[in-house]
Amino acid sequence: MNAMSATELWDRERRLDNGVGLEELDVRMADILLVDDEIVNLKLLQRSLKAAGYTRLTPLSDPHAVLPHFESHRYDLVVLDLNMPGMNGFEIMSKLQALNQDDMPPVLILTAQHAQEDRIRALRSGAQDYITKPFSIEELSARVRNLLQAQLNRKHIRGRNLQLEQRVCERTQELYDTRLQIVRRLGRAAEYRDNETGLHIVRMSKISALLGEAVGMGRESCELLLNASPMHDIGKIGIPDHILLKPGGFEPQEWEIMKMHTTIGADILSGDDSDILNMAREIAFTHHEKWDGSGYPCGLQGVSIPLEGRIVAVADVFDALTSERPYKRAWQIEDALDFVRNQREKHFDPQLVDLFMENLPAVLEIRNRFAEPQVSAA
Repeated sequence: MNAMSATELWDRERRLDNGVGLEELDVRMADILLVDDEIVNLKLLQRSLKAAGYTRLTPLSDPHAVLPHFESHRYDLVVLDLNMPGMNGFEIMSKLQALNQDDMPPVLILTAQHAQEDRIRALRSGAQDYITKPFSIEELSARVRNLLQAQLNRKHIRGRNLQLEQRVCERTQELYDTRLQIVRRLGRAAEYRDNETGLHIVRMSKISALLGEAVGMGRESCELLLNASPMHDIGKIGIPDHILLKPGGFEPQEWEIMKMHTTIGADILSGDDSDILNMAREIAFTHHEKWDGSGYPCGLQGVSIPLEGRIVAVADVFDALTSERPYKRAWQIEDALDFVRNQREKHFDPQLVDLFMENLPAVLEIRNRFAEPQVSAA
């Protein structure tokens, strides 16, 4: 079995999440890149680090070979000379910084240049430490170990943070999925309560999302609209059966009770700060408002009606008209379209009516794809 580098050991520890302490990760197994144009210096550096127990050493005498090596290998530390022909250490550090890698290894400058300005420039250019030649093997070993330990600490913390972020994302997604399932099931419950089928809410929600996209809503908002619109009639759960299921017209008092399903729905959906339930509440409360102000429950007019409520009004009415119910026959498509056109600037937002007509082929495709199953005669 091949020996693992310190980075590979850290990766294994992160994957297994078995509580291995960083002190157990042997920094002597780190991959170290040595860059110096003088072969004699490279050999001396190799012998010195090998004597300290480091075995995974890659010597490079050509400074132009540094970047190609970074494209194919992960290093834990770079020991770099400054004064080299063709490309000096400052240029190499600049190119390494330009790679913008999250796990960029620390750079230890090992040079014969003693000038204070060179030391300051190197540290400002991204070097983490600076040693001048001739060097002490003990000092070199100590500085290398400190840099490697700090690098592994950073990777360890970064890995833990990534794990935590992933877990938060997973929990957030689980919470969203749970809310979404509740929304869908309550939406279907409301439709069945009203002798309607789940396919009606599928069609009207998809038509709503189609109109949302056509009017310029963003992708996430359209997705919310798709999943929130099925809750538009959830308030019908609170309407008595003798009114909700009445086959004929309503008496004035009955109609006032029936209209309460908007406020009941808003009340059911209130008290949660999630985007999907906030939008569902707004739709339940406003989808019976009318452009000319003659709707309910508040008599809102024009753009004072939330956009989502205006969109669902068009989608819901069109699909309801063209769907058969126990108390009515389905309208012909052209008759329903004439109604929508005639209600432009009355019941419906004129811009949404225009967009509905422009996207009619897509609307009809949704109706056909999610049509009610045909019941064969006995």
